[in-house]
Amino acid sequence: MTSPITPIHSRDNALVKDLRRLAQDSAAYRKQGRIWLEGDHLCRAALDRGQRPSMAVFAASFWPAAQDAYGHAAMKNIVIDDALWPEISTLESPARMGFLLDLPAAPALQPGVATVVLDRLQDAGNVGSILRSASAFGFGQIAALKGTAALWSAKVLRAGMGAHFALRLVEGLAAEDVDALGVPLLATSSHGGALLHRAQLPWPCGWILGHEGQGVSEALQQRATHLIRIAQPGGEESLNVGAAAAICLHASAAHADSRA
Repeated sequence: MTSPITPIHSRDNALVKDLRRLAQDSAAYRKQGRIWLEGDHLCRAALDRGQRPSMAVFAASFWPAAQDAYGHAAMKNIVIDDALWPEISTLESPARMGFLLDLPAAPALQPGVATVVLDRLQDAGNVGSILRSASAFGFGQIAALKGTAALWSAKVLRAGMGAHFALRLVEGLAAEDVDALGVPLLATSSHGGALLHRAQLPWPCGWILGHEGQGVSEALQQRATHLIRIAQPGGEESLNVGAAAAICLHASAAHADSRA
């Protein structure tokens, strides 16, 4: 059965204003206590991970085609005039649907879990890409230090493509909080440490990925039990942190499988 439907025609509507903030302000989800997922692919990924949105939002022209697939997905359906949709979208080609979900309660760090530590990563695309790699390669937890891009912002959600809902996400940490993980910590480096393909990688572990320009902070390097670099025979100075993360996390997963 299709959930109740509410049409919206005015840009002054309170919900439209809230959606605009969620789409454009990376910290708005903390104030509102809810998150905005835009696009069919991301919404489907959330449903596949067992999420139940509080609201499903549709462009008026898309609603007739969407109601069979999504009309019962949320507790309430909102149908917004097409002319208003660009105001709640950050996409060049607006996706014409989205979900509102309640922001999950902030968890504490769980010790003994394979974890990715994000040290002040600034780029939302990098952060979302790393979340996807973490989920794909068996890392169940993300520990984000203060200064890292907001994990539940619209841009990170879009880049994560649903990985958020498979991970334990902990934000706003200080360097000393990482001590609670209780697993060996591996810090990435572009110029020092053991070569990844020769290193004996522990499992479970915590991979520390540093700021795009400054790398891993001194405070976290001192906590690391391993310093790891990726061989680059082509001669590049460094790799994008998202690419480096995928390589490192895959190597850890492969080592874990080989010991199983």
